[in-house]
Amino acid sequence: MDAVESGMPFQAVPRHFTLVSYCPNVEFMVLLLTNDDGIDAPGIAALEHILVEQETLTAAPQLPHSGCGHQTTTASPIVLEAREPGRYAVHGTPADCTRLAMAHLVPTLSCEIDWVLSGINAGGNMGVDAYISGTVAAVREGAFQGIPGIAISQYLQGREPLNWARTQVWSAHVIEQLLKQPPEPGHFWNVNLPWPGDRTDLPELVFCQPSRDPLPVSYVQEGDAFTYNGRYGDRPAAPGTDVAVCFSGSIAITQLST
Repeated sequence: MDAVESGMPFQAVPRHFTLVSYCPNVEFMVLLLTNDDGIDAPGIAALEHILVEQETLTAAPQLPHSGCGHQTTTASPIVLEAREPGRYAVHGTPADCTRLAMAHLVPTLSCEIDWVLSGINAGGNMGVDAYISGTVAAVREGAFQGIPGIAISQYLQGREPLNWARTQVWSAHVIEQLLKQPPEPGHFWNVNLPWPGDRTDLPELVFCQPSRDPLPVSYVQEGDAFTYNGRYGDRPAAPGTDVAVCFSGSIAITQLST
């Protein structure tokens, strides 16, 4: 499901490693960046690092909103906090970030947003997770407005520490490929990276179907209180689904509809 704390801060790969250095012929684009782990999370720092040569606008939640789904704020004000030029902390949900950026921030630019990119999430967002995920909701909101998007999530194995540098390399490869393959209108890409461990190779990119199987549902009861304790790794992994692909060590890519 959505974010699990990785226990390891962002470790940038050498500064020269960016999307442009990885693929010098990549087309210049204007990108809206967001997430659900919050503007100070290592995953969005990795995403910004990959795309440093592109024109980017970052609008991310001021606080983590993991698992908030497509919740939006309509009954109270949303505070917009300018961190630095082109970077804003939004006191709202991931979907709020996309909405507010498109309605208020983009009109101040001299160009339109080409893509919405959300992540890199600390935790998988496969199959039915898409209904729960704030990471996915931010991109879905862009698709509602006709803007293609990519949600990127890094599957974690329990609380094993994550080397974000490896995640960054894999994400750059995926982004480079998908920016050349816009999804169908009303759709968006959902990407799940496998657990990297000590791997140094580049996993295969597999376009597949989202799992429709339910998540493990289990609770520990203490009096009248119930605490969820389902194990994410114990979920069904039907052949050909994003869960099976990601759990087997490949990069799972699904095209989801709004």
